[in-house]
Amino acid sequence: MKMVAAAKLRKAQNAIITLRPYAAKLNEIMQNLSKSVDSPDENIYSAKRPADKVLIVAITSNRGLCGGFNINVVKRVISLIKEEYSSQYMLGNVKIMAIGKKGDEMLRAKGYAVEEAINDIFDKLTFENTVPIAEKLMKLFVYKEFDRIVLVYNRFKNAAVQILETEQYLPVKASDENEDNNGQDLKADYIFEPGKEEILESLIPKAIKLQLYKALLDSFAAEHGARMTAMHKATDNADQLIKDLNLAYNKARQAAITKEILEIVSGAEALKG
Repeated sequence: MKMVAAAKLRKAQNAIITLRPYAAKLNEIMQNLSKSVDSPDENIYSAKRPADKVLIVAITSNRGLCGGFNINVVKRVISLIKEEYSSQYMLGNVKIMAIGKKGDEMLRAKGYAVEEAINDIFDKLTFENTVPIAEKLMKLFVYKEFDRIVLVYNRFKNAAVQILETEQYLPVKASDENEDNNGQDLKADYIFEPGKEEILESLIPKAIKLQLYKALLDSFAAEHGARMTAMHKATDNADQLIKDLNLAYNKARQAAITKEILEIVSGAEALKG
């Protein structure tokens, strides 16, 4: 299982490492565009509303045997519900979407209702297959079904390290790095061609869709890294267990031989007497 996970990790790792620079730059442009918009109505995806209705998207795996990979996401989701969105949850305004079978199973087992479960996306993880999920989330926000959508997932760092992320998906956050040390506004100044409306209507939705795809790719690579590490530890533990059992067996065998020798010697001495 470790070898299989390592082979899958290599492919998933190459995919996320290749995507990250593009996704990061596109996300930066999206945030700057959101801040450069004069009226909030011009960008429906960055409209700020009171977070009365919240959707938490828990991204886990379809399979286990990957250490604390899945339970960490579930714990973070429960922590968000109990601490940050407790008042909304008491009113029934916090919903959960589970992407990955394990998150769905664990949350239901702990008594949390999962509004929707998507388990087949990791069978063939491509941008095209991710788009329908992203479009659904975007519609839920635009039609005011939810005021805030949050992603909870594991970000891939390396084979041994996964970083748990809580990321606001919608509304789009405007860039907060547009001031210099003197507090001067350094907001990016764009020349829109052919026009601002066309740019906002095409670029920002694409960046939002790519953001979800990147989160899923990150989680997919992190899953294989966590499974490879878990199987490596399991192999080491099994090797150590075999050594301990061999030692215990040899000690028991030696004790039995010694006991038999003592019985023979004692019998011989008794016969001499």
